[in-house]
Amino acid sequence: MIFAAGLGTRLRPITDTKPKALVPVAGEPLIWHVIQKLKRAGYERIVVNVHHFANQIIDYLNANNNFGLDIRISDETGALLETGGGIRHARPLFDAASTILIHNVDILSDANLLALHEHAVTTDADATLLVSQRQSSRALVFDTATKRLTGWHNITTGEVKGIVDGGTSLAFSGIHIISPRLLPLMDTWPERFSIIDFYLHVCNQANIQAYIMPDLHLMDIGKLDTLSAADDFATSL
Repeated sequence: MIFAAGLGTRLRPITDTKPKALVPVAGEPLIWHVIQKLKRAGYERIVVNVHHFANQIIDYLNANNNFGLDIRISDETGALLETGGGIRHARPLFDAASTILIHNVDILSDANLLALHEHAVTTDADATLLVSQRQSSRALVFDTATKRLTGWHNITTGEVKGIVDGGTSLAFSGIHIISPRLLPLMDTWPERFSIIDFYLHVCNQANIQAYIMPDLHLMDIGKLDTLSAADDFATSL
């Protein structure tokens, strides 16, 4: 699933006339880069959630014949559901027996998605979060021995959720794999919610694992000041 429904407020004024997913980097829209990465990793069905300028994304995919893939649209034009609500809303579009890889549309990286998938299958975790030891104002905290999620903290504001003492702080990549058996636990949550808040709420009963990629090269194309460097980064992958 590609998260493409966001308003892209940090990329204004570009996103005043187009969705973040269609912001060009190295001559192609962001969503093109993510689709190609998923396609190279062997994914054949992709769910794309849409909200902001939804029809532009749908028209782009149709104009490119869905890049030869089974691409399904999760329509959030009625209301933006955030990351957790977006996953739950898209649930009917998933293969009920398969794990689901979630990928933010504004993330470019050299992440080995096959290795991530193999790790998720091998550990049989309820969710596997791709993380790395890089500088970030917000970090997830995992038990150092078991690699299980225990908490979250904002280094700048001091805000803390869950247990952070004694664990290892790691930066989340915006790429994760969720087991379908975890989805029913979302049923009692409100229509809109954050997937990170959900993970933090269920981590004492579910195995939310870190997958650490030490040499991960990643760029979040969420701000205007990153666009100038994004072209070179994308061509280097």
